[in-house]
Amino acid sequence: MATVTPDHQYPATANIVADMIGATNAWSFDVQAACSSFIYALQTASKFIESGAHKKVIVIGSDKMSSIMDYTDRSTSILFGDGAGAVLLEPSADETGILDARMYVDGSGKKYLYQEAGGSLQPASFETVLNKQHFVTMEGQSVFKVAVVKMADVAEEIMVRNKLGANDIAFLVPHQANKRIIEATADRMGVGMEKVMLNIQRYGNTTSATLPLCLWEWEKQLKKGDNLILTTFGAGFTWGGMLVRWSY
Repeated sequence: MATVTPDHQYPATANIVADMIGATNAWSFDVQAACSSFIYALQTASKFIESGAHKKVIVIGSDKMSSIMDYTDRSTSILFGDGAGAVLLEPSADETGILDARMYVDGSGKKYLYQEAGGSLQPASFETVLNKQHFVTMEGQSVFKVAVVKMADVAEEIMVRNKLGANDIAFLVPHQANKRIIEATADRMGVGMEKVMLNIQRYGNTTSATLPLCLWEWEKQLKKGDNLILTTFGAGFTWGGMLVRWSY
């Protein structure tokens, strides 16, 4: 379960979902890497499949960003939305599936995008609530400057590592943080916007849910063997890229 807005500090929201769907012969846990949570969880899940330890892994990306937004701060609150999506991973008998991934972090970016209170460093109190320290705090321009470079960098790196040109890519599946960041990433890859999954205009930035929501919306357009590049950037800073060859 990829989420930055879990139902509780504990137990993990993944455990609650497992109980709700009757997954009694399974184990589960949450992954928190801000907006990169889903791709981090997807990479983790893929290793359980590749190792032979498990045959089926469900990866969920879900966030209720409305629960941590200050709606008097119009510079931030208008950007985010609530959403959820999920994928099922299974072993592949051919050269399809998750073929490559690169993940990165830079903890020095903490000061630009964070939720100040609510953790063990600064537990909830009357003062933290009064001071609105449980809401998202973001320096938008600082985040944009790094995100626009890192998402493009990692997308290009995946292409170079796998000897792929723009014509080899069926779709770019980007985190839906900012249309300009998405356009810059597509431009760096040399692909036109007709090859970009874009739904930010409908849902906003749904954080962990952006990538699975894109895959769900475009699923009927995908064909077996299509090369997809997933890219993301989030608080932390966290970012990553992944090459997926569609399996059905």
